[in-house]
Amino acid sequence: MNPTWLSVLPEHISGMLRRLPSDLLYQLEEIRIREGRALEVNAGGRHYFVTVEGDLSRDPEKAFKPGREDTHRLLDQITNHSLYTMEEELRRGFITIPGGHRIGLAGRTVLSGGKVEHIRDISGFNMRIAREVKGIADAVLPRLLDFSHRSVKHTLILSPPQHGKTTLLRDLARQISKGSWGHPEAKWPGMKVGIIDERSEIAGSQRGVPSFDVGPRTDIMDACPKAEGIMMMIRSMSPEVIIVDEVGREEDGEALAEALHAGVRVIATAHGTDAGELLHRPAFAKLANPPFFQMYVILSRTDKGLSFKLLDSKMRSMQVEELRRRGSDHHD
Repeated sequence: MNPTWLSVLPEHISGMLRRLPSDLLYQLEEIRIREGRALEVNAGGRHYFVTVEGDLSRDPEKAFKPGREDTHRLLDQITNHSLYTMEEELRRGFITIPGGHRIGLAGRTVLSGGKVEHIRDISGFNMRIAREVKGIADAVLPRLLDFSHRSVKHTLILSPPQHGKTTLLRDLARQISKGSWGHPEAKWPGMKVGIIDERSEIAGSQRGVPSFDVGPRTDIMDACPKAEGIMMMIRSMSPEVIIVDEVGREEDGEALAEALHAGVRVIATAHGTDAGELLHRPAFAKLANPPFFQMYVILSRTDKGLSFKLLDSKMRSMQVEELRRRGSDHHD
């Protein structure tokens, strides 16, 4: 059985990938298609070039090199044959396809008033494969519980790109919604979860219905800017926990502060490795003093897979552990 994301690629490129060893094919994290340059894949943090025969090589000169027809055909596929309807996605530099897979774009930007209006002459694509890894949050969630309020603590998950933030966030949503707390003293039921899924990656929704299991008591605001989506979710769906990915703009931080005043718990992610440095960014200025986040989870990749470090609200290190091994080979 072939992964569904293969169907959006030009047929001869998907054929090369289908000839890869099956265990590698199902561990792929990225597929990079660059016009006139070597076809590249990334799995387990290691990159390889792919030959016409579907073999792996470290030598880019031995790899298949996609041509202009390949990149045009791929762009046509992922935009459903209509660039016009994808103007907003092109402005942001990526397109999310069914299943929550995100395809980054590189090309020539067209500016208007000093801001990017859209991208033209697109010649580079990076398909990031989204996967559901149930149980990857097993070691994390019990340490985020707030027993005095029968809830979870405000938590910020940090890591560089492609270290598993979204995969972890997805499983946290599922377990919190289901009430699978992983702790013998946590007796309260599952909570109402609201996911703000600006890039359609966490839930992988299609026509508003999630393609991933994000739990029985979870509502999704799909393809909505985070700051606006947080306020809409609070007003319309009365969530007890809000989950949001890749917080970075100043208005995102302001919306999180509003969630705090509304009594809603927040679990968010951001790019970075240093929680102290992060709180000096404009997006987090209103969340630093007094400290909004009660827990920080720092993800890192090791030779054995993924590990995480816990910090409390005063940035004191609490624990370092590996994530469950069966989930460690799959990252967002």
